[in-house]
Amino acid sequence: MSFKLPNGSTFEIAAAYGTAVLVTVLSNANPAVATAAAHGLAEGDVVAVTSGWTRLNGRAARVSDITSGTFGLENINTTSTQAYPAGSGAGSVREVTSFAEISQITDMTSSGGDQQFLTFGFLADDDDRQIPTTKNPISLSVTVADDQSLPYVAIVEAADEDKEPRVLRLNLPNGDSILYNAYVSITSTPALSRNNLMTRTISISLTGRPTRYSAAA
Repeated sequence: MSFKLPNGSTFEIAAAYGTAVLVTVLSNANPAVATAAAHGLAEGDVVAVTSGWTRLNGRAARVSDITSGTFGLENINTTSTQAYPAGSGAGSVREVTSFAEISQITDMTSSGGDQQFLTFGFLADDDDRQIPTTKNPISLSVTVADDQSLPYVAIVEAADEDKEPRVLRLNLPNGDSILYNAYVSITSTPALSRNNLMTRTISISLTGRPTRYSAAA
């Protein structure tokens, strides 16, 4: 059992990407192994994944188990052929070649991701029943002190303008990291309140589930 404070955490957004790498095969394995000729990726690279598998499409992952023609997607478990039908996961990955820190964060909250249920009952039942269905989409809200000169601002504003997903990385004080792939937008004007910081709000809407990595990984 352990207890953690968020103090010292940093948050980054993808500032540049490499060329998309074609993935011809994705295996049903833990971790999933991608076949890609001359991929040029290295251990620990962060990639955005496009896949024929709906559950994997739109996620971000870290590269592992490099060979000349294959690489692993660390912490991505695709062993279930029900969820990941064999032979249909091919697609592509794009490496994040650089990140920019979203600095001067005053608050960061998460919403969504909670389980939804179907409630039903049979004629013979006195009590209703529930079965799990889908989960609500996950969103993050990040409040930052207003400073137009910071390098990340132009990147976030560009993401707001082009409506294309960006990879984000949360680095926790214990060395853990969480990867997100998401649509990013930012308020166009700062909030003004007397004797308080001028702030802007960055809204982050995930395109797939986040992927967490421990410091020991």
